[in-house]
Amino acid sequence: MPLFPSPPKSLCILRLSAIGDVCNTVSAVQAIQRQWPDTKITWITGKLESKLIHDLPGIKVIVFDKKQGWKGYKSLWGELKGEHFDALLHMQYAFRASIATLGIKATYKLGFDSARSRDFQHLFTNVKVPSPNKNHVLDGLLAFASTLGIEDTTPQWFIPYSESDKAWALNHIENKSRNLIIVPAASKAYKNWHSKGYSDVIQHAYDLGWNVILAGSPTQIELDLAKEVESLLPIPITNIVGQSSLKEMLALLDAADLVIAPDTGPAHMANSVSTPAIGLYAHHNPERTGPYQYLDYVVSVYSEALKVETGKEPKQVSWRTRVKDKTAMNRIQSEQVIEMFDKAVCDFNLN
Repeated sequence: MPLFPSPPKSLCILRLSAIGDVCNTVSAVQAIQRQWPDTKITWITGKLESKLIHDLPGIKVIVFDKKQGWKGYKSLWGELKGEHFDALLHMQYAFRASIATLGIKATYKLGFDSARSRDFQHLFTNVKVPSPNKNHVLDGLLAFASTLGIEDTTPQWFIPYSESDKAWALNHIENKSRNLIIVPAASKAYKNWHSKGYSDVIQHAYDLGWNVILAGSPTQIELDLAKEVESLLPIPITNIVGQSSLKEMLALLDAADLVIAPDTGPAHMANSVSTPAIGLYAHHNPERTGPYQYLDYVVSVYSEALKVETGKEPKQVSWRTRVKDKTAMNRIQSEQVIEMFDKAVCDFNLN
């Protein structure tokens, strides 16, 4: 039985981080909006993440700044004073997110069931959302919509960006060739592939006439890896790592023909604008965290690394088991990524 046989007046979404998970959450929230366009939706999210979703149509975005500590909670609860929601969708099991729910008034508080819940989230919810048969994070989020009573949960995305964001992106796009965006680094070093591998792939793409652009955030680890990649290349390459806002990055990914990235937010941003993405994975099962529409184009050594570390196959361990070997990404060979690049070029008619 659906929780709501008729559209509720108001819903609150609690998903603070990270960029990739927020991109997945957009699809679940917009599925709700398609069926219940008049339902008032408030989304509580993180400071960085709000820069991506602040202008989503029909959604009021409230920022929770976790760096403010207790002051951040008091600020959030003060902003919600007088609000009472028909349901709170507690889509993040982190304990700090659960603490935030204490000041959110809602008739129903939905959270993950025992299969997906952790950090005592079950103590803060009164409706447990059944886990789907599929492992992917997005399927778990879409289950919230189904529990509410949403009939069509087909994944779709619309994240707007401005004309100025588009103009910035197009300034770096080559009109006379195909454009490959490589986001070489994630915020956590262990998720990153090495510069030699990237340089091999870039050389291959360049030889086929592609324009290659390195992009990413201004964190030092991303800036350093991009410079390493550049230093290994005898060919010209555009390096704009650290030079874009989140919305400019989204516009750039939208304008590109193909994206290559490790397990990081821009891979999911590319997925949200339907730009084919080749994800590079070793530490997390890509069936759980890969770019949803392009799981067939993931280059993964997760199973291999897991077998070495635990002696087990993915189906024998918890769905969220992480490979701890910090050198696991080095198992990915340049030839594997080049082969997947060629497959994507063929499958998506990017010749």
